[in-house]
Amino acid sequence: SASLAEGVREQLKDLGMGKTRFEVRFQEAPFSEAGADRVEFMISPNPGEPLKPLSKIASGGELSRLMLAIKSLEAEKGGVGTMVFDEIDTGIGGQVGVAVGAYLQQLSQYRQVLCVTHLATIAAQADQQYKVDKQVLDGRTSTSLRLLSRQDREVEIARMLSGSGESHVSRTHAAELLNQSRAQKFL
Repeated sequence: SASLAEGVREQLKDLGMGKTRFEVRFQEAPFSEAGADRVEFMISPNPGEPLKPLSKIASGGELSRLMLAIKSLEAEKGGVGTMVFDEIDTGIGGQVGVAVGAYLQQLSQYRQVLCVTHLATIAAQADQQYKVDKQVLDGRTSTSLRLLSRQDREVEIARMLSGSGESHVSRTHAAELLNQSRAQKFL
């Protein structure tokens, strides 16, 4: 448990939670279908605050980043070829979104990473981007998936930024995000 906790704390530094305290507590419990141990993650995301159960105090953004840290540690042990993150952007934005996007991009150097996101700063870090569309036809919902070209990515990221892919300002910002991501990959 100590090595897991230390590993999570190290991962959290890269995810904008460098001052977070994290512990794993084990408690023996009567044997049942759930096992013979009770495991609880304890967290203090803010300096000066006591450790409290993760299930009671963590925000959506903290939970997302903690899950990313734990999955990343598991991937380092090998055996996991593909990692899926569904809406890892929950409760985050701004600089934290940039950090999470960079972290996922770094992770993708060693594993295939599939990420569902609504955050432009994460989407811009991807090597490839797909757009998922849902539509209702004849009372039934269908879903389509389409690989985006560089130009289509610019439009989609602009839409993620401002709600419209047609705005010159949002298109310029989207192009800048894509260029920054590409430049970082070649450093």
